[in-house]
Amino acid sequence: MIQIQQLRLPVSHPENALKKKLLSVLRIRESDLLSYEICRHSLDARKKPVLFDIYTVDAEVKKEAQVLRRIQNKNITVKKREPAYVCEPSGLKPLNYRPVIIGTGPAGLFCGYSLARMGYRPVLLERGADMDTRIQDVEHFWDGGELSAESNVQFGEGGAGTFSDGKLNTSIRGEKGRSKEVLRLFVKFGAPESILYEHMPHIGTDILRNVVKNIRMEICRLGGEVRFHTKAVDFYTEPAPDESERKRLSALVVRNTLTGREEIIKTNLAVLAVGHSARDTFVMLRDRRLPLKPKAFAVGFRMEHAQTFIDKSQYGRSRGKGLPAASYKLTANLPDKRGVYTFCMCPGGYVVNASSEEGRIAVNGMSYSGRNGKNANSAVVVTVSPEDYGGDDVLAGMEFQRRLEETAFQAGNGAVPVQLLKDFRADIPSVGPGTVLPQIKGAYAWTNVRRIFPDWLSAAVESGIDAFDKKLPGYGMGDAVLSGVESRTSSPVRILRDENLESTVRGIYPCGEGAGYAGGITSAATDGLKVSEAVSRIYLPFDTDDQA
Repeated sequence: MIQIQQLRLPVSHPENALKKKLLSVLRIRESDLLSYEICRHSLDARKKPVLFDIYTVDAEVKKEAQVLRRIQNKNITVKKREPAYVCEPSGLKPLNYRPVIIGTGPAGLFCGYSLARMGYRPVLLERGADMDTRIQDVEHFWDGGELSAESNVQFGEGGAGTFSDGKLNTSIRGEKGRSKEVLRLFVKFGAPESILYEHMPHIGTDILRNVVKNIRMEICRLGGEVRFHTKAVDFYTEPAPDESERKRLSALVVRNTLTGREEIIKTNLAVLAVGHSARDTFVMLRDRRLPLKPKAFAVGFRMEHAQTFIDKSQYGRSRGKGLPAASYKLTANLPDKRGVYTFCMCPGGYVVNASSEEGRIAVNGMSYSGRNGKNANSAVVVTVSPEDYGGDDVLAGMEFQRRLEETAFQAGNGAVPVQLLKDFRADIPSVGPGTVLPQIKGAYAWTNVRRIFPDWLSAAVESGIDAFDKKLPGYGMGDAVLSGVESRTSSPVRILRDENLESTVRGIYPCGEGAGYAGGITSAATDGLKVSEAVSRIYLPFDTDDQA
C-alpha cells in the first residue's frame, strides 16, 4: 500500500478531483489504481481567503515497486497495513455473577458493548432515563418546567456528552488502536464515515442520540441488559479467600430513582463509569473509604459571538455553501503560570442550561450535526488546582464547583446569568443585548456574571481574553455574550486504580471521565475499551446457557 500525503485541492472542488489529483501525482492510468481511501482531511486557511482541502490518501496500485521507483516524492511512502483492534477473552477465572457497569455514558457503553460482544452478558445501570424520555425531560426543563434531578443534561442514557457538540477528536497518546476502534464503532452504529478521517471529527447531538440507542440495542441483543432509573447507592465487600489479598466486591445496593425502592445486586465485578457530575456517588465512595484524589479542573463561562464573525476571521471571507461553520481553539499562559483556554467550542451551536442540582446553575455548549445556529460559542476557562480551592476534604473541588453554581443561580434568579463582555470588564450588570443575541436553551437573565467568580479568577479570564484578541482580532468585542457558569469541564476527583485498573476493593474498576481518566467522548469510550480488556484478561465469559 502507498500513502500519499499533502494532496492539495481548492475547497468546493468537484467530487472526482481528488481521484484525478491522485492519478496525476502517482503518474499512473486509472486502470492501474486498484483502490484508494481517504485517511485524513483538513482545511488549510493559511492563505485566506484562498482556502484548500488537504488530503492524506492510502492507495493500492498495480506494480507498486515500479511506481515508487519512478517517483521521488517525500510525501509518497510505503505504508504497512495497521492491524485491526482485537480484544478476545484470555482469563480463566470464572464469574459467579454478571458484571455490572454503572453509567451509560461513552465509557460505560463502550465497555458494555465490548464485554457483551465477548460473552460476559453485562448489566448496565443508568440512574437517568432512556434517550427518548430523557430528551423530553430536558426540553421540558428548557421550556420552563421543573428540573428532574435524575434525568437532565448530565444524567440519562448517553451521559453528558449527548447534549454537546459531539466532538470526537482527542489528544490522548498511546491509544491509537483503541481510538480508531471507537471511531469505527461510532460509524457502525450510525455516525457518518467522514469521522474516520476528518481532522476535527464531530457527530452533533442529533446523530449522537441515535448512535447511543443503537449501541444499547446491540448490547441487549448480545445478551446484556440495560436498566434505567437505577442508581448505585452503596456496595458490600467480603474478605478475599487469601487473607493476604484485598477484600473484594460482593454486591451493590441500587435504588430505583422513580419509586425509591432499593434492592441488592450480587456481583463481584463493577465498572464505575459514573460521569463527572455524579456528586452523590463521589460522597458515597469517600464515606466508604474508597481511595480518591483531588485533581485540577477548569471553570469559567460560555462566550458567544456571531458565527459570521468567526467564519470571516478564520476564512478571510464569508463561509458560503462549500465550507463548514468555522471553529477556533485558543490558549494563553498568564505571567503567574496560570492557563486560560477555550474548551468544547461549538460552531453554529447553542449554550444550554446543564444543571443537575436544585438551586445551582451550570452551562454547556451544544451543536446539531448541521452546525447551523446563528452563534458560535465556547467555554472560556481557567485552570483551578487543589491549591486554589483548598480545604482538607478530598471533595473540596466539588464543593468549589457547587458554590460557583449556587452564586450563578442567585445571580440569574434561577435562570442562566448572562452579561456583555464590555460590562464584565466594567463590573456592572448588563440590561440587554448588543449586536450578538444570545442563543441559549433555557431561560436566561441579564446580570453581572463577573460577581459569580472570585476576583482572581475573573481577572485571569479577562487577561486570557485580551491574549485571545491578539490571536483572533475582534474576539474581545464588547458585545460578546458571556453566560455562566461553566463548571463541569472535568471531574474534580480521580478514583484511584492500580496497574490492573482496579481500585483497592478487588472487582471495582474506576473508568472514564468521572473517575478522572478521560476528558471527552472519545477518550472516555477508549477507557471503556481498556477496562473491558482488563476484565477479559482475568475472567471467563459466561456460556450461552448459563444463568446468573
